[in-house]
Amino acid sequence: MKTALVIMAAGIGSRYGGGIKQLAAVGPNGEIIMDYSIHDAIEAGFNKVVFIIRKDLEKDFRETIGKRVEKLVDVRYVFQELDALPEGFQKPEGRTKPWGTGQAVLSCKGTVNEPFVVINADDYYGKEPFVKLHEYLIQEHPEQKAMPICMAGFILGNTLSDNGGVTRGICSMDEEGNLTTVHETKNIVKTEDGAAGIHRCSRGRVCGISLRTERGRSEGRVSSADLY
Repeated sequence: MKTALVIMAAGIGSRYGGGIKQLAAVGPNGEIIMDYSIHDAIEAGFNKVVFIIRKDLEKDFRETIGKRVEKLVDVRYVFQELDALPEGFQKPEGRTKPWGTGQAVLSCKGTVNEPFVVINADDYYGKEPFVKLHEYLIQEHPEQKAMPICMAGFILGNTLSDNGGVTRGICSMDEEGNLTTVHETKNIVKTEDGAAGIHRCSRGRVCGISLRTERGRSEGRVSSADLY
């Protein structure tokens, strides 16, 4: 069964010091972060890799990683273009920054026709998420109107930094393990009890959120304030 690993790599790396962030060497032998993700995904059973990139990055991508991966699995390239929008939408004048996740995945239309997983080029995930996601993709799903979709989640405490605040999506689930909400929470920092950060909880308001982990369970409390 064909399963695809879709890698979003069209970002401009505006906060990066110089060069192409997605292709920056981080490993002892010059490996880039995508090398680790692709290796883990292939071992988990994925047999197709799709790079979502900008046209101006194509040559560098092919030379740095594409030619190597092509020896292992099927490799495709799609280009995230600013003007490639659904009917009725137009690019604002002067915009140069690539659009977000939704438009990036939309650029795969016609190239990805099999079950797939979407990841960021510059995030490290580890092997376990790819194994669990692949198992979900290849299993039989009951026929229903809703498309079967899943998401790999991580324990918040394992994703925090000792060097300052981070932005994370805080997820909530129902009793059956179904995702119910995702709150983008900014400036999450480590605290004595666990972690604390803020997110926008409704129009005109921000919520302060504190989380602590006790006996393997996460507990949180939220306080709100007017946003001016």
